Amino acid sequence: MFKNLFKKNKHDNNNENDNIAIPKKQKLVKSLNDNIALFKYIFKDDETIIIRDFQNKQLKEANCCIIYIDGMVNTEIVNENIIQPVLRTDLSVDIESDNLLEELKRKVIVSNDVTIESDIDKITSSIIYGDTLFLLDGYDKALIISSKLWLTRAITEPESSKVIRGPREGFNESLIINLTMLRRKIKTADLKFKFRVMGERTLTKVCICYIDDLVMDGVLEELEQRLDSIKIDAILDSGYIQELIKDAPYSPIETVGASERPDVVAAKLLEGRVALFVDGSPFVLTVPLLGIENLQSNEDYYTNYIYSSFNRIIRTITAVSSVAIPSLFLSLVTFHQEMLPTPLLVSVSASRQGVPFPTSLSLFVMLFVFDILREAATRMPGPIGMAINIVGTLVLGQAAVEARLVSAPVIIITAITGITSLMNVGFIGPIIVVRSFLLLVTSFYGFYGFFFGFIIVVLHLMSIKSFGVPYMMSVTTVRDHNGQDAWIRAPWWVMTLRPKMIGSKNLTRQSTEK
Repeated sequence: MFKNLFKKNKHDNNNENDNIAIPKKQKLVKSLNDNIALFKYIFKDDETIIIRDFQNKQLKEANCCIIYIDGMVNTEIVNENIIQPVLRTDLSVDIESDNLLEELKRKVIVSNDVTIESDIDKITSSIIYGDTLFLLDGYDKALIISSKLWLTRAITEPESSKVIRGPREGFNESLIINLTMLRRKIKTADLKFKFRVMGERTLTKVCICYIDDLVMDGVLEELEQRLDSIKIDAILDSGYIQELIKDAPYSPIETVGASERPDVVAAKLLEGRVALFVDGSPFVLTVPLLGIENLQSNEDYYTNYIYSSFNRIIRTITAVSSVAIPSLFLSLVTFHQEMLPTPLLVSVSASRQGVPFPTSLSLFVMLFVFDILREAATRMPGPIGMAINIVGTLVLGQAAVEARLVSAPVIIITAITGITSLMNVGFIGPIIVVRSFLLLVTSFYGFYGFFFGFIIVVLHLMSIKSFGVPYMMSVTTVRDHNGQDAWIRAPWWVMTLRPKMIGSKNLTRQSTEK
């Protein structure tokens, strides 16, 4: 009746199993042939599925079958730890119990992870995830045997956050490897992991990680609630979750952190934050995120505190400059020319002779062209990207000035703005949005428009929270210990406490007793 239901699996040499009727309910039964037919139905048209049936020599009743996906398992484990022990063991002598499946699990199969399961959904998920299914005739349960073998990218330094001094390792796409790298950083039993599966079709495994005696319970509960509310068919990267759980979803400002570096994630966990690992993604999410973190680098904690503080001040100045310089230049040369020194005003006016476009349009166009060049250089291989940068900055800029399409000061302002924005690569998206907004309002109202837009941006930043924690916390702090690791980095012997709100469960970071 079901003769044409299945396509012949090229790896299956058992012809009599092709005509087995499928149980009406998808569940395991005591017939081995029916169970094999069930999994053929579940994985129909999938030629990567391998079905291998075999029988013990001494005990003819021990008809067995293993099912796994080609390329997902370690075939050496399957052959030497599953098939050979079952074939060669004298089950008629060595087995003492009537429960043959349990005896095979305890005495025959060689694996550090073997579980008995009857739920068909869990069994199917295990097969897809790289485990081997072991079926035995006469039993409506099965063994799930760990046999995963996934090829992963080598552990290398992340391209997005290189350092001169500090660890050179970065996360890769393997969840287990990433968790292992974190465990090497934080060797305590208080480091906790909570696993869950997300994505109705991809069944992506994610892991919530925190330190039990440091974590903010409210943040942990809020994160779990937001993850529970996600109903999506696919999670292919942590960026999916980052966008779905962020505060202020319509804001360009990110309220969920992301890092490829184990030392950064470990440091944030040690301050009481929560990390979220996603299988298949090298970027680990951390919450809550503070705005000041965009101006900090993990290398700040590995070098002298004076030099680190100087670098933080530079990043702060460049972050403000990258959004403010174009607008200030536009307001000065267009609306408030009386504020410029006469020689400078004459020089700017002379450079504007013969340029057909207004300064505001020239700035918009040149900044847009710079962003195109930056994006193109990012996507291209290293040598080609360098060539694009050279052509874009030298040839196109010089040609635009000589062709009188834009003035030389506009090129200078564009170059300064582009260089300063690259100082904070992780914050470049919000910088572009805020810069464009300020440039737009300035082109209508000059200084008044700039200050009005700047106040709106500041009020917006002050109103944002990240999982209940103010986004601008520590920014206005100077006197208490929160200010010791904000605009500057105080010496380690001074930073004895964690941030107040994040590490409120256990503020002591370093004992002062001698």
